[in-house]
Amino acid sequence: MRSAMLAVCLLLLVASANAETYEVGPGQTLENIGDVPWESLTAGDVVHIHWRDTPYKEKWVIGVQGSEQQPIVISGVPGNGGELPVFDGRDATTRSQLNFWSEVRGGVKFGGSNTPPDVSPTWIVLENLDIRSGRSPYQFTGRDGLTDYSDNAASIFIEKGEHITIRNCILRDSGNGLFASHTARDVTVEGCWIYDNGIEGSIYMHNNYTEAFGITFQYNYFGPLRDGCDGNNLKDRSAGTVVRYNWIEGGNRQLDLVDSDYPEFYDDPLYEETFVYGNVLIEPEGAGNSQIVHYGGDSGDTQRYRKGTLYFYNNTVVSTREGNTTLFRLSTNEESCDCRNNIVYVTADGDRLAMLNSDGILSIRNNWFKTGWRDSHSGLNGQISDEGGMVTGDEPGFIDTGTQNFHLSAGASDCIDAGTDLHPGAAATHGVERQYVRHCSSEPRPVDGTFDIGAFEAGETDDVPPQPPTGMVVEPI
Repeated sequence: MRSAMLAVCLLLLVASANAETYEVGPGQTLENIGDVPWESLTAGDVVHIHWRDTPYKEKWVIGVQGSEQQPIVISGVPGNGGELPVFDGRDATTRSQLNFWSEVRGGVKFGGSNTPPDVSPTWIVLENLDIRSGRSPYQFTGRDGLTDYSDNAASIFIEKGEHITIRNCILRDSGNGLFASHTARDVTVEGCWIYDNGIEGSIYMHNNYTEAFGITFQYNYFGPLRDGCDGNNLKDRSAGTVVRYNWIEGGNRQLDLVDSDYPEFYDDPLYEETFVYGNVLIEPEGAGNSQIVHYGGDSGDTQRYRKGTLYFYNNTVVSTREGNTTLFRLSTNEESCDCRNNIVYVTADGDRLAMLNSDGILSIRNNWFKTGWRDSHSGLNGQISDEGGMVTGDEPGFIDTGTQNFHLSAGASDCIDAGTDLHPGAAATHGVERQYVRHCSSEPRPVDGTFDIGAFEAGETDDVPPQPPTGMVVEPI
């Protein structure tokens, strides 16, 4: 046994010794992105892309494979002020040695290439980059010369790939910020700024549009779409979806969790459990649909709908709409939701808040809702079960609603110590262990024996006002 372990360690040391580090940018060994041999990267290779005061106007495909022990890491090196390196899709070019299809679909693409040979990229980390402006009417120069981006182009397009981490990136000014197809597996999106995407007048492009087998969103800021764009904020058709500890503000809906097109998804047990917890969801006036969360399907083929349970807990939902706000649209009475330990606050009168659009089976327990809330604004066709512990009032006791400081005011909030245990279906694998920090970070959630209602535990303050990412100082769009 000892000799076998020694052999494995020696193999890892040899592989590590053979790994390369590529330095790109002003004063570095390589000047341009296209100087990196993207087609021949191997496990353990690292690409450092250094900030410069003008954007990189290059695009590329990632079609290589790392390993769990030695991922391939593509990492931006920020400027002195924290500015992230910028990749601008407008008038971008591609390394001549690369040849990949669907160039019109994105700035950085995972999988789907002739050169490098077509494989599923694995164990890739992409971090610390500002990737923008992949959309019509912008153009780029690719294998077919000067070419228009498609409307559904994305800052990052994952055509296929496994064990992919997108971390601390800014994705903006594209048709979709992030797009992942059904051949993506085990995707983690964390600590990113995703906002200012979409196509004017279209409901089909979103800040996020994903359909992966296993996807987790955590510690991200999802902001408003581009002016005049009618898409959703986070739209997802995945199996095994986890949305936790994010700030999601604006969009036609904040969350649109709908059906997949693929039997390997909708026949899998992971498709029937979706976990949404520890998030701040904000519905501003004039943002589009009055529904916060849509769960089920939108294809019209109800046999493909999610059918299972949405576990929705320890979230803070704030709506500043003057008219009606509806917390959930559950597509049919075969979709259910366990809703507990949430704050749902509307600045309008309480009767402007409804739980369900019409259909669905909803269980509510130990939530704070504004006094006067209603079952439905349009007639209840489903069922709402009050399991007890509910708290109502005019104000939930935030520290400062005006500055969006939604932490609870110690000694002044009825939400303190008013929570309950998690549903058994969530407690074993998806406990509430952290809480969001503005912006794009997190911290351990304090433990005092009893849950507070909402995304934050009392006793901590949040005196930092929301700030734009430092990368925004680079060349305004």
